[in-house]
Amino acid sequence: MFLADQWKDYEVIDTSEGEKLERWGDYMLVRPDPQVIWNTEKKHMGWKKFNARYLRSNKGGGEWDFRNLPEEWSINYKDLTFNLKPFSFKHTGLFPEQAANWDWFSDLIKKADRPIKVLNLFAYTGGATVSAAKAGASVTHVDAAKGMVQWAKENAASSGLADAPIRYLVDDCGKFVDREIRRGNHYDAIIMDPPSYGRGPKGEIWKLEDCVYDLILRSVKLLSDKPLFFLINSYTTGLQPAVLSYMLHTAIDPLHDGVVEADEVGLPVKSNGLVLPCGASGRWTAK
Repeated sequence: MFLADQWKDYEVIDTSEGEKLERWGDYMLVRPDPQVIWNTEKKHMGWKKFNARYLRSNKGGGEWDFRNLPEEWSINYKDLTFNLKPFSFKHTGLFPEQAANWDWFSDLIKKADRPIKVLNLFAYTGGATVSAAKAGASVTHVDAAKGMVQWAKENAASSGLADAPIRYLVDDCGKFVDREIRRGNHYDAIIMDPPSYGRGPKGEIWKLEDCVYDLILRSVKLLSDKPLFFLINSYTTGLQPAVLSYMLHTAIDPLHDGVVEADEVGLPVKSNGLVLPCGASGRWTAK
């Protein structure tokens, strides 16, 4: 398992009855998690004295129960700073389990001993973008949501990367890839963090299992003659590690020599030492 166990400002404290109790810096949140199908005794005081809790609605969606939580706050991961705020669909603007991947590709970038160009697709609030930029890469950050791209800029600035070589684009990822192919542009590394389901600005429907392999095939055409890595993530309702592995093998192996590894991504749970699964990642690394 790819384990994100280097956090100091974040931790999963406990899990039970479809929820997880988390510490985000100085604040405790209770949020739903579809993987938590077990029931254990909720001994930790945070279950009752939380700062905010997201409550699911029987009609779909849900709402926050705020007790004592600022509108915005920040946490650190090593030498990075991320700005957080609770918003609809239970999110805070950061997926802390992805730190396992940040460490992995940051090490590759630092050891490459050459300029590395990274393309980050479905880049959200820029966790991977700021990690790659901090490691020394130039990054093209693409997301269809204008608000998320602005948030990523703020995370970069908070991490001391306001002047880093990061290009921010509000665009449909598939259409951007197609234009880059026509332009003849190339990248040494590609990060892809696609949603399970989504709609484009003109009503286009994105369904992960129907669309992702074709996008991988097109994205592979953007790899440089000397690629460094290709990373794809899939969340809890998405694709299994073996599927990610097969897609990367069949898409990249005919063109470049490399090694594929795919596994679940997880966060350690403080109360019992077990690991909470948080989806899967597939990693292709050049030989």
